[in-house]
Amino acid sequence: MADEFINAARAHFIHRFTGNGVTPGDFLDVTGSIESWSDWCDAWCGRAKVHEDLGREALASGYTVSAGEHLNRAATYYHFAKFLYFEDMAKHKAAHQKAVQCRTLALPHLNPPGERVLIPYEGKHLAGILRLPPKVERPPIVLIMMGLDNSKEETDSTEMAFLRRGMAVLVFDGPGMGEAEYDFPICPEFENVARQVIDWVETRRDIDADRIGIYGQSLGGYYAPRAAAFEKRLKACIANSGPWDWSSNWEGLPKLTRLATQVRTHSKSDEEARKRAGELSLEGVAEKITCPIFVVATGRDTLCLPEDMERLAKEVSGPVELVYLKDGVHVGHNRAYQYLPRAADWMATQLAR
Repeated sequence: MADEFINAARAHFIHRFTGNGVTPGDFLDVTGSIESWSDWCDAWCGRAKVHEDLGREALASGYTVSAGEHLNRAATYYHFAKFLYFEDMAKHKAAHQKAVQCRTLALPHLNPPGERVLIPYEGKHLAGILRLPPKVERPPIVLIMMGLDNSKEETDSTEMAFLRRGMAVLVFDGPGMGEAEYDFPICPEFENVARQVIDWVETRRDIDADRIGIYGQSLGGYYAPRAAAFEKRLKACIANSGPWDWSSNWEGLPKLTRLATQVRTHSKSDEEARKRAGELSLEGVAEKITCPIFVVATGRDTLCLPEDMERLAKEVSGPVELVYLKDGVHVGHNRAYQYLPRAADWMATQLAR
């Protein structure tokens, strides 16, 4: 009999996984092959290696399109192997390193290609991926924000929504996220992170730094509006399924989500993590948002409640568009076609010359 975490994964992860590059067959095979969460990381790493091997074989044979596809998928699988897995941190980190390695290897062979970049931050660096739309001179750019349990190895489908509409994208691992999660805990004052990222964007001559938007989903749906409230170089913001106060639904959060918050705030206990989560609040912040904002609320969201996004839409000071997906799960993974094209079209309009 499967444990509670495997049962939860089977019931709730399929929309997110398949929407971000996992094949339905692989999802069913891997989740159906294990009964204990302790086997999760190994199982996904095993299936990731199948795709990695295909990618490396294609690369060695000069089939670069296939190589990019296989390696990009492998990176996503390795990411999902570690994203909420904390039982063996050595395995967690090893899977993460493979995810980074595979996506970095894939980047030159994607369409459009990507560039791994390092952004100076607090004496170290934040790792990111920059992709430019083809045949667009000095395009506007969208900063894509990670949430609590995703990283830049999971975002290809979101990146493409903006790239296809002539916008560059910069997806980066901020404090508490991806490659930065080991050095930097989650940062509630995310405008401080955004400032340094935008400073870096302004050094690029191939980007129009006067036209910068930001997109965030899940906990990124807090980071993005928080940044927009204080960093006025941001011209537009999309907030999808974020919390108003990350601690307000603490008891209702899944155990793995609470544990992820504990790990990524560098807290020593669940209680300390809850206190740190309470620092991630839009109270007294939302009204400072004056740039146009596009807000997505999902009616079946049990992580970040839809009323949180409705409140954000009501309290901002600038122009706002609210999309409410009545039957959408968290981030609208099951109804991406209902919001993502519309959100990307909206962003393209906001950042037009």
